[in-house]
Amino acid sequence: MKSLDKVRGFLLDMDGTFYLGDALLPGAAHFLDVLAAQGKEYLFLTNNSSQNRLSYARKFTRLDLSIPEDKILTSGEATVRYLKNTSRARRICVVGTLDLESEFQEAGYTLDTKTPEFVVLGFDTTLNYAKLVKLCDLVRAGLPYIATHPDFNCPTETGLVPDIGAMIAFVKASTGREPDQVIGKPNRWIVESASQKLGLALDDLAMVGDRLYTDIALGQTSGILTVLVLSGETSAVEAASSPHHPDAIFEDIGALADWLERHA
Repeated sequence: MKSLDKVRGFLLDMDGTFYLGDALLPGAAHFLDVLAAQGKEYLFLTNNSSQNRLSYARKFTRLDLSIPEDKILTSGEATVRYLKNTSRARRICVVGTLDLESEFQEAGYTLDTKTPEFVVLGFDTTLNYAKLVKLCDLVRAGLPYIATHPDFNCPTETGLVPDIGAMIAFVKASTGREPDQVIGKPNRWIVESASQKLGLALDDLAMVGDRLYTDIALGQTSGILTVLVLSGETSAVEAASSPHHPDAIFEDIGALADWLERHA
């Protein structure tokens, strides 16, 4: 495994790592400047499949940063890439938001709730009982069943809201089935998609994030370097007792930028 100063591409978590709510975290913009000066690549990585790349690019614009859409990878896009790499299926039943549906339509898939070849479950903030019934019917019928990510809760400015993990538990209680594949962090598939999108080997990548059980756990599932920042969910005490051990710990992404400058 390469040392941190030899990393060619950084995978960046967003909320708690690069920004918090509607404010950039200290050193965030400087970090991108350092990467540009050193010729290093980056890709923002999020498990949230309820929004697409354009939605996140617009948020960065509100934060006074111009981030191209192709520098953002959602678990929804990673799921599209997974299906393209592993299946010839073209008819998909997507249980998710309009943003997630558009990810598949733009990739050439046909949305089909009657005779689909695959079922994809995303973080659906428009979920209703009729959607759950249809999802359970298709899963119970034995169709291949993919989930975009595993998170049980999604943090919002007003607190936690149920995420896809809660929906997966509902489906299992009704059908007895778990998803055949889960794509997002901490699973290897989202890192494979990032590697493909950046055109870099896994050994060239490092994940930077604030969550031990998603961002840092990628070190165990994917073998890439992991960097924990203490600007979000995790404290130094929690990191010391976790089974998921980062390769490096910094107070925030600005401190990581300073380290990269000193070790250029």
